Amino acid sequence: MPGSLEPLDLGVQIPYHFRCPISLELMRDPVTVCTGQTYDRASIESWVATGNTTCPVTRSPLTDFTLIPNHTLRRLIQDWCVANRAFGIERIPTPKQPAEPTLVRSLLNQSSSESAPTHSRLSALRRLRGLARDSDKNRSLIASFNVREILLPIVFSNFASDSSELSHESLALLVLFPLAESECTAIASDLERIRYLSRLLFHASADVRVNSAALIEIVVAGTRSPEIRSEISGIDEIYDGVIDILKLPIAHPRALKIGIKALFALCLVKQTRHKAVLAGAPEILVDRLPDFEKCDAERALATIELLCRIPAGCEAFAAHALTVPLLVKIILKISDRATEYAAGALLSLCSESEGSQREAVAAGVLTQLLLLVQSDCTERAKRKAQMLLKLLRDSWPQQDSLGNSDDFACSEGVTESNYRIVDEWKRKEHSLTHDEVQVCDSSTEGSVFDFEGTSF
Repeated sequence: MPGSLEPLDLGVQIPYHFRCPISLELMRDPVTVCTGQTYDRASIESWVATGNTTCPVTRSPLTDFTLIPNHTLRRLIQDWCVANRAFGIERIPTPKQPAEPTLVRSLLNQSSSESAPTHSRLSALRRLRGLARDSDKNRSLIASFNVREILLPIVFSNFASDSSELSHESLALLVLFPLAESECTAIASDLERIRYLSRLLFHASADVRVNSAALIEIVVAGTRSPEIRSEISGIDEIYDGVIDILKLPIAHPRALKIGIKALFALCLVKQTRHKAVLAGAPEILVDRLPDFEKCDAERALATIELLCRIPAGCEAFAAHALTVPLLVKIILKISDRATEYAAGALLSLCSESEGSQREAVAAGVLTQLLLLVQSDCTERAKRKAQMLLKLLRDSWPQQDSLGNSDDFACSEGVTESNYRIVDEWKRKEHSLTHDEVQVCDSSTEGSVFDFEGTSF
């Protein structure tokens, strides 16, 4: 078998006994099973998770599924990596061992014991949070002990005291686990709890503020009742607190992620979107848009489109000098989702403002839309692009000046077929009026924007 192993492209061969018998890859966390065979932890766990009950090498039954870390072999592998550093091989890090069920049970009992000293309970909660952050497996183990039922009473143990360190530490651990719909509804139905969380949005500690926003987002997203969600989003200071979190420096990347998730969840409630506008959401969304990672940028653009559906939102976004150029630039740049939301926001802005129309044309939107309608983007995005093209029909360059138009000549992607499309659009006798565009856009509220079932 050693002769059948292929050498690395780097010119060095991995010793046979360093390879996992299942994956044939260099083991990063070697563990030994009850048959005496050693495997990489991830490989053997996957083997057992798929229903196998025998040892992959010996085919003997696995009477005990305990995985014993092979520390000696792991150190030999690490030494070999260091010795072959010249070939570009990096030393594998020492893996963190999974949490033991007995330890987790003990820590949970200690943290929930009202008779235990506060410092002891805090220590247990912090250790649990460290274990939960280490791996998904640890989080699953901790969740199996009904951790949410233990933490929720601690988080909301004292509404009157916003400085309870025990409550804050419990909150930091709680947001690492998903809540059941019944748990979200129970929290959301008690406005005193929501007001408590909204006060924490202005806490001196950035971590407490972010964790509070995280729980608010979990609760709003996990509650199906429109009435309850409307009550939550109707609390004025929630929008101010969430937007302040988005203003935190880039050194707090988790703040950006949690902040936009919370703002997006709140803006799904149409009746209170004006509160987001009054709190300054349009300005901060445009200013921070370049700082978001892909999935967060998609969520930010979806939020922008939602806010552009109300007059106050359109007016606020149109007043920001960077809104239209940034939305035009994003088309076809980030993802299909981002393109769809950017096109929808532009459609709303240009439907409300001739100034936005002029800005969009100056920013090169005609070229972007032509490329979009010919791309493999979503049908919804193409429909929005087509409506926007019709809306901007008076801004199309004349046929005899097409070749001299900077908007078209500067793009390598625009060919003769684009010119034919331009001509086709200009020949159309029917075009959408302002009111028709608004009707078409608003009709997508429950279909195109089915955010409830969308996973970002």
